[in-house]
Amino acid sequence: MDNKELQVIADAMAEKKGQDIVSLDLKSIGTAISDYFIVCNADSTTNVSAIADNIEDRMAEKCGRRVLRSQGKENAFWIILDYGDIVVHIFQTPMRNFYRLEDLWSDAERKDYTYVE
Repeated sequence: MDNKELQVIADAMAEKKGQDIVSLDLKSIGTAISDYFIVCNADSTTNVSAIADNIEDRMAEKCGRRVLRSQGKENAFWIILDYGDIVVHIFQTPMRNFYRLEDLWSDAERKDYTYVE
């Protein structure tokens, strides 16, 4: 179940030119707030917003899931989409480099998604 949803999210990110797409499996970390984080970045706020919108559309269409909560849409520097078991992080590139989320969760199992243009 989760792997299909992670793939749908990763594909939705890639469709809108999301960069450096990575998922982190947080299930083995007892303090994590969700089972998975999936992260990408984009160079403009317009692009960050487009990625978030596309993820919401694809998750509703392909998985029948609606986002529970979201934050960051007003400025689109860092948008968070919360699906409960999966939390999506879409950063503007400088913000991702600053917060280095993957480093904070470096104990998690990591999967990189590669797309050929």
